[in-house]
Amino acid sequence: MAPSSTYRVQVRPDFPLKATAELADYLADLGVSHLYSAPLLTAGPGSTHGYDVADHSQVSPELGGAEGLRSLHQALTAAGLGLVVDIVPNHAGIAVPKANPTWWDVLKNGQNSKYKDFYDIDWSRERILVPVLADDPDALDQLTVEGDELAYYDKRFPIAEGTGGGSAREVHDRQHYELVAWTRGDAELNYRRFFGIVELAALRVEDPAVFDATHAEILRWIREGIADGLRVDHPDGLRDPGGYFERLRAAAPGAWLVVEKILEPGERLPAWPVDGTTGYDAMAEVCGVFVDPGTEAFFDTLDHHLTGHEISYQNLVHETKTTAATRLLAAELRRMAALVPELESAPRALAELAACFPVYRSYLPAGQRHLAAARAEAGRRRPQLIPALDQVTNRLRDPEDELAIRFQQFTGAVMAKGVEDTAFYRWTRFVARNEVGNDPTDFGVRPDEFHECAGQRQREWPAGMTSLATHDTKRGEDVRARLAVLSELPGDWTEVVRRWVRIAPLPDPSLAHLIWQVAVGAWPISRERLLAYAVKAAREAAAATSWHRPDGPFEDALRAMIDKIYDDPALHREIGDFAASITPPGWSNSLGQKLVQLTMPGVPDVYQGTELWDHSLVDPDNRRPVDFAARRAMLSRIDDGHLPPVDESGAAKLLVTSRILRLRRQRPELFTGYRPVYAEGRVGEHVLAFDRGGVVAVATRLPVGLSRHGGWHDTTLSLDGHSWTELFTNASYGGTHVAVAELLQTYPVALLVKE
Repeated sequence: MAPSSTYRVQVRPDFPLKATAELADYLADLGVSHLYSAPLLTAGPGSTHGYDVADHSQVSPELGGAEGLRSLHQALTAAGLGLVVDIVPNHAGIAVPKANPTWWDVLKNGQNSKYKDFYDIDWSRERILVPVLADDPDALDQLTVEGDELAYYDKRFPIAEGTGGGSAREVHDRQHYELVAWTRGDAELNYRRFFGIVELAALRVEDPAVFDATHAEILRWIREGIADGLRVDHPDGLRDPGGYFERLRAAAPGAWLVVEKILEPGERLPAWPVDGTTGYDAMAEVCGVFVDPGTEAFFDTLDHHLTGHEISYQNLVHETKTTAATRLLAAELRRMAALVPELESAPRALAELAACFPVYRSYLPAGQRHLAAARAEAGRRRPQLIPALDQVTNRLRDPEDELAIRFQQFTGAVMAKGVEDTAFYRWTRFVARNEVGNDPTDFGVRPDEFHECAGQRQREWPAGMTSLATHDTKRGEDVRARLAVLSELPGDWTEVVRRWVRIAPLPDPSLAHLIWQVAVGAWPISRERLLAYAVKAAREAAAATSWHRPDGPFEDALRAMIDKIYDDPALHREIGDFAASITPPGWSNSLGQKLVQLTMPGVPDVYQGTELWDHSLVDPDNRRPVDFAARRAMLSRIDDGHLPPVDESGAAKLLVTSRILRLRRQRPELFTGYRPVYAEGRVGEHVLAFDRGGVVAVATRLPVGLSRHGGWHDTTLSLDGHSWTELFTNASYGGTHVAVAELLQTYPVALLVKE
């Protein structure tokens, strides 16, 4: 049975299971039905996120171990709550080899290891490459032998039985692994990775023995009622996602299963035996409907002015995906090309097809049209490769061909690294729409488009998750909501940002525009947080500096820009004044998108802390500690009858969140349908409303434009003649028409509940 709602908690060593258990009564008061936890299995030492699972047999001791999970279960049960757990089937953490018993054994015993089939290793090479050494030809001279281990500074590696004796270098040369410079990892590695990260080795969960070993503890939680649901991380990396979900569903028939499948706009979730996605698709729709789609041309013009040239997003994505395919993921590309030894141009053809692939991946035999689209575009861009493209494409159509299987795993990584982690930081005309699960060229979402998507979700995936923020989003939900206001003020934004780029220049104008948008979206923000974000954004963009090759002079210029923001009194004051001017309509958007996400079809998730205003940026900023004591106290005041104003405290958002979550938990029958409701009157387009089958959600959209019209005037909503109670103010309404001005006089949102 699906939850009524979930609340995501980043369980981590500095917020372990004990601290999480202490939230149970607060989450029950808030109104959720389930706590939704970050991964709980033992991760690499010191892991702050848990997605680098090193030991699948136990709950992480750093989180509190088995006893911590028991205590959490008892606390949740006492509060009437359930548990949903994040799991990671695609890869395992190997940064500290000894922390991962299976990887340690593979390094020690090579193909004689009983775990040799656990990992996706190319055994055609004699030894496993481990890229950990300094980029120095004499790095191996720093090796020492310590007992039955090889030591390289603080790193330790096993010595196979019977291979000791002699110098450390001689011992190393007898092992089943070869320590090499870290710079060789991207091109030469012979085990598949997660997104090019050498510390995350791909698992072969398609092997029943590997599935059983890596899921035994997780499935025990389901069997014993400790967990009610699972969130499955990155299914697109799996060899056979559909087969995996069939096996998982068979092993956990009653569990709620949601999958981190990122759908491109218009793409449909495969008919897997799951309950839906984790909600990036819903996020794109909800955030987009609060953007004015009519001002796109203004932002195109501004972007052209700031950068000095017109940027084609499609060409930029092709460039960044090609770089990801041929550099970051060169080892995976080389391994695929080896399956076509007769074709010298196979690497170029495969990289080109991956760069042109329009979605994350196909699931053959489904998805042939995506391959056809990629082949057509690749031929257009690289006509000299047409013979090679045709030869490769013929094989990529065959679901049984090893090349086709690996290519499907490859394209998702190329998309994620090329688009989300690079292009989103370079194409910066309007970054409120540069978000996971969205195409930034879709500037805004019209109400009719939103209703169509919501109706489809109700028909096809009513138990899928919906989200506004996750640990992977590029900006917090309220940053996006405030930035959406810029779409209503293109002239004002153009005026200030053109002045600011002259006062605090940066050699990369696209990056500068990103930073200015983030600054006003998250203001007030500390110098340290904005600088940390700016450096990360610059390195992710990899245009003027990068993670592999930081550019000192450019990063000095970047720091100078950030310092100017805080050290120039006039500039600092002007940024603050502009941010203050867009904050109230930003609050309206925030409440609107929160209302819509919490009431639309699907199971809403609340990311930790976002029941108040949240102006977080990309991780690790969005994993900062949450002040739960303040939230408890504020909720208590609201429950005592205090009707909070819409102000900087965020209490109005807590009111909206708690009242909707409680209603969904107490009366789920009110949320079983979907019907658009249209306002009548001269400013009816500023209303977004829908009926879920007993409740009518009403949100204000484009509040700046509404104020220009002087308010709601004669705008009304048509109801069915029953009596209704507005959930947040407890006001009663009847008849067949309700004046929107009266309904929204206290808050820019309303939820009418049929009596």
